[in-house]
Amino acid sequence: MTVLLPGATLGVMGGGQLGRMFVHAAQRMGYFTAVLDPDASSPAGRVSHHHVQADYLDEAGLAKLASQADAITTEFENVPAQALARLAAQRFVAPAAAAVAIAQDRALEKEHFTRCGVPCAPNAVVNDEQDLARIGDDLLPGILKTARLGYDGKGQVRVRTREELRAAWDGLKRAPCVLEKMLPLAFECSVVVARGRDGAIVHLPVQHNLHRDGILAVTEVYAGNVAPDQAQRAIEATKAIAAGLQYVGVLCVEFFGLEDGSLVVNEMAPRPHNSGHWSIEGADVSQFELQVRTLAGLPLTQPRQHSPSIMLNLLGDLWFARGAEAVTPDWAAVLALPGTHLHLYGKTEARKGRKMGHLTLTGPSVEAVRAAARQACALLGLPGF
Repeated sequence: MTVLLPGATLGVMGGGQLGRMFVHAAQRMGYFTAVLDPDASSPAGRVSHHHVQADYLDEAGLAKLASQADAITTEFENVPAQALARLAAQRFVAPAAAAVAIAQDRALEKEHFTRCGVPCAPNAVVNDEQDLARIGDDLLPGILKTARLGYDGKGQVRVRTREELRAAWDGLKRAPCVLEKMLPLAFECSVVVARGRDGAIVHLPVQHNLHRDGILAVTEVYAGNVAPDQAQRAIEATKAIAAGLQYVGVLCVEFFGLEDGSLVVNEMAPRPHNSGHWSIEGADVSQFELQVRTLAGLPLTQPRQHSPSIMLNLLGDLWFARGAEAVTPDWAAVLALPGTHLHLYGKTEARKGRKMGHLTLTGPSVEAVRAAARQACALLGLPGF
């Protein structure tokens, strides 16, 4: 495949906020864009040059996207892998269907991590009664997770005893699951890499993450946010995972840092990631420009962070801080803080737990950006960190 220069059309499966930010990055670089999403009001579809309103497996919709786009990517991992495989028969698709299929199944994902020599938390697959009976007590307490379609803490249940494990599996409708042993966590982090068709690979700095109720709340990115040796191990592990997939595109891998100083991999996302949003303002090449470059076959340059950065997730709960009626937060007060960058995703309705946007804060020093971020949290009614 030849390099696609600006003026070509880049397609994306999925119309959410990640697709919207990809579209913005592609358009800024001079590309036309096409989005396939069933929602007429999808955030990405509303800003793209073309919007194919169709189900992800709709043959006519896939054919239309293939006719409009010169190359196609995906903005979330639950786009059916078979849809990407069908598109790949006509157009260059990155990431490939095979890589996305592994990311869609926790059991396959953990097998891949093991093949790449990257340690996971002790775990066991639960497909049937026999698997449940074979689970040893050494895996408890643990977290039972559905093998497929889980995200932002959904499809996960903490269990302490065998009785709770059985009840949790019943509650998840006996779907295929993975039980992971709970480990003594010190912190969570993630690494975003971009890998080209030629095998070239670059990465963003390691991102220190704080989750609340299974949803990312705060990402901090600056020197010293993670110990240098742990950061280097996370970067090398992520590169190995990407290379093992022969991956092309942007990939994020999440890790748990344990109290003993070791790292275990949690999961991967075959796309840009919430924890990498800071890079739009905090680095000279964002994760979304990297997605454009990998899809178009453009050279990859190592991103350089130019400012300490903190990203705050903005959930729909903020609109209901004063009661049952939705009230728009006081963005003017927040934007009065130095170094604030507001991103709202164009979603038509605020709902509790729904990602409505994010706020990135950049500053001349770690102390300055942390102080501004804490002020922003106070103004918005967010918990401190």
